[in-house]
Amino acid sequence: MVTPSASLLTRDQVLRALRQLDQNGLQMPLSTVYDLVYRGRRYAPRQVAQLAYRLATGQPEAQWPLRAGAPTNQALEALDFTIATKRPTLENSPLLDGDVTAQQQAEDLYTGSPRETAPAKKAPVKPVSTEAAEAHEPPVAYERPAPMPYPPEMARAELFLADQELAAAQAALARRRNLLLQGPPGTGKTYLARRLAWLAQGSTDTARVELVQFHPSYSYEDFVQGFRPDSQGGFRLRDGLLVEFCRRAAQEPEQPYFLLIDELNRGNVARIFGELLLLLEADKRGPAHAVRLPYAPTGSPPFFVPENVFVIGTMNLADRSLSPLDYALRRRFAFVRLRPEFGEPLRALLAAHGVPADLVVLLTTRLLDLNQAIADDPELGPDFCVGHSYFCQPPTNPTEAATWLRLILEQEIGPLLDDYWLDQPAKATQQKKKLLAGL
Repeated sequence: MVTPSASLLTRDQVLRALRQLDQNGLQMPLSTVYDLVYRGRRYAPRQVAQLAYRLATGQPEAQWPLRAGAPTNQALEALDFTIATKRPTLENSPLLDGDVTAQQQAEDLYTGSPRETAPAKKAPVKPVSTEAAEAHEPPVAYERPAPMPYPPEMARAELFLADQELAAAQAALARRRNLLLQGPPGTGKTYLARRLAWLAQGSTDTARVELVQFHPSYSYEDFVQGFRPDSQGGFRLRDGLLVEFCRRAAQEPEQPYFLLIDELNRGNVARIFGELLLLLEADKRGPAHAVRLPYAPTGSPPFFVPENVFVIGTMNLADRSLSPLDYALRRRFAFVRLRPEFGEPLRALLAAHGVPADLVVLLTTRLLDLNQAIADDPELGPDFCVGHSYFCQPPTNPTEAATWLRLILEQEIGPLLDDYWLDQPAKATQQKKKLLAGL
């Protein structure tokens, strides 16, 4: 059966539409799910078909008759064009709507004048079921929660920090623009990082907060810029999370933007950061201190970190597989140390959730004793103490509190102690018995 598109469009007409888009520099929004990929550039399939249809009919107001998605995609594929599913992007890191020209600068790696080539012969297509051949627009899977006001009073109620400690952390972030929260596991470092961002902007708005976690496989190419695989089996130059984030921040210079780096010291930080070691400094922000990125195409603008970008990192001090931070990086951050908190704040939280008073006393007393034993061990020390975040989500039913506490001690704290005293299993067993006695 001949579709309307087959009778009205030819490959030459679609190529003419693509050339007109390139010549006019039309800022055309990319499609939600699919891209038409031609010579390393990406276009929204339905907009391309719309323009080609108007050129073919000679009617500037003509409307392309097919729906977006599978009908339009199949019409263009029948003319030997490639339709690719849009590559995934990190949350809060969308490509700029309408900025096709900026995307082309990063993707258009071929040189010389483009030449049209004869359409390749289509390989025989094996018959497939209708269900497998049709593509459907997926439903929206995620929406950002609506922002809520986040005043200092709410932060004081949520954070196990004294007012002067919270004020000191805020002052350090405002002064250096780069803050590292360090401490033993379970002390709420990531929790605090997010709330410092909320405090600074006065709401829980996530649109200007980006979270990334470093790990041994994370690289400069992921974070800043580099060559990465594309849907066609080749490699294309892609901007990393940092460049896209700074581009967004530069569009709203009056609003603060927060980059949260979880487990910062789990990656090769000096290699991941690259030029950021220079640009992170508070007095090296803005276009006046822009630098040329190593992978950037000739003629592309230099890169800079906007003045409204704040970086908050977290470091787990108990991971023995990690090497110390580069001193050059340390000089660019202010450091705030977090400690386990088994005093009045945690007691008040547990009591507010209905945990029996005797169980609250047992929990806090035994964890304080355990942390003292860990801190006194010459092979461990204070950096290996157990944090309070293990116990910050008590059950809603107070009758389940004893079982909840026992399971945490058995399933989470116990294995951690086995690892701490791997060469002293008797000591680990002794400490676990102390924790679980009477539960």
